Amino acid sequence: MADTDLIKLYSGRILELAADIPFSERLDAPQASVKRRSPLCGSTVTVDVVVKNERIAAFGQDVKACALGQAAASVLGAHAIGRSLDEILQARDELKAMLKADGGVPAPPFDDYEVLIPARAFKNRHASIMLALEATVEAMEIARQSNCA
Repeated sequence: MADTDLIKLYSGRILELAADIPFSERLDAPQASVKRRSPLCGSTVTVDVVVKNERIAAFGQDVKACALGQAAASVLGAHAIGRSLDEILQARDELKAMLKADGGVPAPPFDDYEVLIPARAFKNRHASIMLALEATVEAMEIARQSNCA
């Protein structure tokens, strides 16, 4: 990897997002908590949710990841409240397609993931980028099951 590739990858915007992650505190009484880890790089994300009326009512996350994983968690945190499981699934699937299949940028409000387009070429970073969305999907599914029980 050339130095210029690294500079492009770790743009100022990515570093700004990584430095300002919304909802970076764990919830005191979540309905569901999920911890996800990328075995390749060791990044971890723990997500807490409270779901009401099938939408995220409270959200917390503890992010121990590279700047790319932090930036991805930041975009998610900025838009998580009020989102349904279907919206989070769509964001996850669109981000995955953007990274792995040269797909388009995720639909609003998750279009801020556009900042991660340079990471397409760095497949070893994809797992870290996906952690927060994957943990949120799983947490919402657990919360949904507990609400149905």
